[in-house]
Amino acid sequence: MKIPSLAAVIAMMIGTSAFAADQVTVQLDYVVRGNHAMFFVAKKKGYFAKQNIDVKAIQRGTGSPNAMRFVGGGNAEFGFGDLPTLAVARSQEVPVVALAAVNQHSPLCMLALAKSHKLTKPADLKGLNIGVQPSGSTYVFLKAFLSINNISLNDIKQSTVTPPYENYLLLGRVDAVPGYVDAEVPELEAKAGGPGSLSIMLGSDFGYAVYGSGLFTSEKMIAEKSDLVQRFVNAYVQAFADVVKSPQEAADIIIEANPEYGPKRDVLIKQIEADIQSTFFSNDTRVHGLGWMTKEGWTSTTKILLDQDAMKKPIDVDKAFDTKFLSAANALKR
Repeated sequence: MKIPSLAAVIAMMIGTSAFAADQVTVQLDYVVRGNHAMFFVAKKKGYFAKQNIDVKAIQRGTGSPNAMRFVGGGNAEFGFGDLPTLAVARSQEVPVVALAAVNQHSPLCMLALAKSHKLTKPADLKGLNIGVQPSGSTYVFLKAFLSINNISLNDIKQSTVTPPYENYLLLGRVDAVPGYVDAEVPELEAKAGGPGSLSIMLGSDFGYAVYGSGLFTSEKMIAEKSDLVQRFVNAYVQAFADVVKSPQEAADIIIEANPEYGPKRDVLIKQIEADIQSTFFSNDTRVHGLGWMTKEGWTSTTKILLDQDAMKKPIDVDKAFDTKFLSAANALKR
């Protein structure tokens, strides 16, 4: 048997390492939802593989703050979570950077049972008993939404509720709750009587101008592995377009990776459709492509957080987001 020369062995080792896929972990903010579909679609359709990336895990989370800490601390390379929470995290020295604003407009809204209360304008909330979670992002939204529309907390009644708080509304224990149009709404509608059973008032329709959730990474990843970040964003953007094109296919791919979600197929589809209708698109995305972010958008987001004391000190918004990867990824599609 012919023994390979040392030079040949070294050449083979170099060749193997050159083509070894980069392994990454994705940290989600919560349980799997429709706006997480891009990760599963990109993996299933080989978009990550084409970019020489092996996504070894898509981990469910326990909230955006923890997702920020996981990625900022190097326990996951990429994450998905609430971008206002990312701004708060940066004010607390967590080194995370937004790569794409998936929700151009906040998906947060006020919800009531249509048979009981019609929510057509913010003033309709006056006098209602509203279920709140004082420590949650929904409470920051409620306070900001009321303040922006010149309504005092004294104009409403507050009842503390614990998640999942849908039953409080269904049983009539509260008149309205803040929630996410792309998360709680489809599930709550399914229990309340189907489409039209809820009265929904989107915050973004009445002055609540903040980004929703999005893709992020760490400062360290951008500094040390910018090529990997670019390839990841390339695959993500390709999958994002597919999700918009076919929510049904995206839901099926989510379920294939998470079989326990089979009974929630219709809910997953409705979650994605709600985002397509209300949050994925803006004037910025029409010009620059899906996920685009601007300094103005981030400035508006942080101003509301500061005004509501959700963020204790200002941040340098220029360092909170980076659009160069998104710009290059969208250019590939043209």
